[in-house]
Amino acid sequence: MDAPETDRNIKEKGTGGTGGAGSAAPSNFIRAIIAEDMRTGKYGGRLMTRFPPEPNGYLHIGHAKSVCLNFGLAGEFGGVCNFRFDDTNPSKEEVEYVEAIQEDVRWLGFDWSDRLYYASDYFGKLYEYAVELIKAGRAYVCDLTAEQIREYRGTLTAPGRESPYRTRSVEENLDLFERMRRGEFGDGSRVLRAKIDMASGNINLRDPVMYRIKKVHHHRTGDTWCMYPMYDYAHGISDSIEGVTHSLCTMEYEDHRPLYDWFLDVLDIYHPQQIEFARLKLSYTVLSKRKLLKLVNEGHVHGWNDPRMPTLAGMRRRGYTPEAIRNFSERIGVGKRESLVDLALLEYCVREDLNRRAPRVMAVLRPLKVVIDNYPHDQVEYLDAVNNPEDPSAGARKVPFCRELYLEQDDFMENPPKQFFRLTQGREVRLRYAYFIKCVDVVKDEKGTIIELHCTYDPATRGGDAPDGRKVKATLHWVSAPHAVSAEVRLYDTLFRKDDLDEVEEGKDFTEFLNPASLEALPSCRLEPCLGEAKPGARFQFERLGYFCVDTVDSAPGKPVFNRTVTLKDEWAKLRKAGRQ
Repeated sequence: MDAPETDRNIKEKGTGGTGGAGSAAPSNFIRAIIAEDMRTGKYGGRLMTRFPPEPNGYLHIGHAKSVCLNFGLAGEFGGVCNFRFDDTNPSKEEVEYVEAIQEDVRWLGFDWSDRLYYASDYFGKLYEYAVELIKAGRAYVCDLTAEQIREYRGTLTAPGRESPYRTRSVEENLDLFERMRRGEFGDGSRVLRAKIDMASGNINLRDPVMYRIKKVHHHRTGDTWCMYPMYDYAHGISDSIEGVTHSLCTMEYEDHRPLYDWFLDVLDIYHPQQIEFARLKLSYTVLSKRKLLKLVNEGHVHGWNDPRMPTLAGMRRRGYTPEAIRNFSERIGVGKRESLVDLALLEYCVREDLNRRAPRVMAVLRPLKVVIDNYPHDQVEYLDAVNNPEDPSAGARKVPFCRELYLEQDDFMENPPKQFFRLTQGREVRLRYAYFIKCVDVVKDEKGTIIELHCTYDPATRGGDAPDGRKVKATLHWVSAPHAVSAEVRLYDTLFRKDDLDEVEEGKDFTEFLNPASLEALPSCRLEPCLGEAKPGARFQFERLGYFCVDTVDSAPGKPVFNRTVTLKDEWAKLRKAGRQ
């Protein structure tokens, strides 16, 4: 039942082949296996996959790849995908994680209908199977400590040694296991181990632990159990009980597959097929729940849903769309060989999706006041502005224009370099949807900082070019000062300065590579008046600045907070042009 090893990679340090759900989706080796199994009628023509998260943290972008793969392939071939929580370690599990994981899968666009399961649903059956293995002389209770078990296991080059408790009788093992079940022994004092082969070249087959004593309250079973099954034992049996046909795992479980097969074969129960694929690695990102939990617990980020986090909750809050993540999952593909995917590809997918759907608006992040001296004091015009040039059905909106405006500080330079084409004293530029203006004077404070510009405008240039044919080299965005909405805008950069966090030198903590400039909060931005009542989660393109989303946590009615989702700068296009594909 081993999966044939095939691999497609677009670039050495970028993406794998494409894949994903849908009849037009390109092929990958798992799809090929399933297509052949469906053609030959293996498993009676059924297809059942499963997504089995552990409820010990929030889902991240790496999990999204698995979600899209399992649910996508099931949908493509007319099968079903089970949603099963691997809740076998209650000391690290919380109901908060269970609820957050379900929310994330729904947000991605997938529905498990009535197929929500938990490994804890099978605790009784798993116990019965363990007793069956003991009776068959295939499992025994061991009193070695965890440290001693590691010592006895041996190394990759040296065989292990048998536990002195390996020869216990069936009767003694049954008695001890039942007493473990009743809670007569302390945590860690005894374990149940499978009796396989301490000389096996695969360390996972050297009498692996099946059960350990943990007197911990379980979020579903309460205090019914005081010992819990290990993942390697529970995983395959849970698949078998549910009737899973193709159990898709990441490559770190390849060496565990013989153990998956051993339990099912020795118990002589229905046997699904385990297939492994490469996990996602994303540049400037960590995708280890242990490391993500460290970031949260040590206060390096503001919770699991911090917009800098690679969690789906963080990405949703930042403004990523589920469509973009599903597209990204298709583009990175499914292979056997692990490669580092450029973050630029994910941002490209987000940018590509938002370009089609996000309304355009104008916002000034670092305001510089402009007074148009020859514009009437009491006049306000409402100019037509296009909502989305990619979507004609989005229509237009009215933007107020008056004598006092705000421009970006960076759009003016008093002594500009040669290639600076924006506003400077004596130069004319175009205001988006409005007029040509020329700077005629600069006002500074006592420290010499520019605080105000005085300009003139040409009323004959409203919404277009000058009648006399003169040209300008820059078009600037702006907002009307008296009509502007004040808001906080948060600019995000990568959370880490290092692109491949797996290459951190031994002895160094990965948090040493945190980017101190990953968040910049701008508290006094000025936005178009239409954004004053923007709803949490709403996405916009701030013209010339990027895509932004109304924060779902910190925004209040009339006081929006905006998170920058992604810039307009397409680094992925640069990488493709440079040949990194």
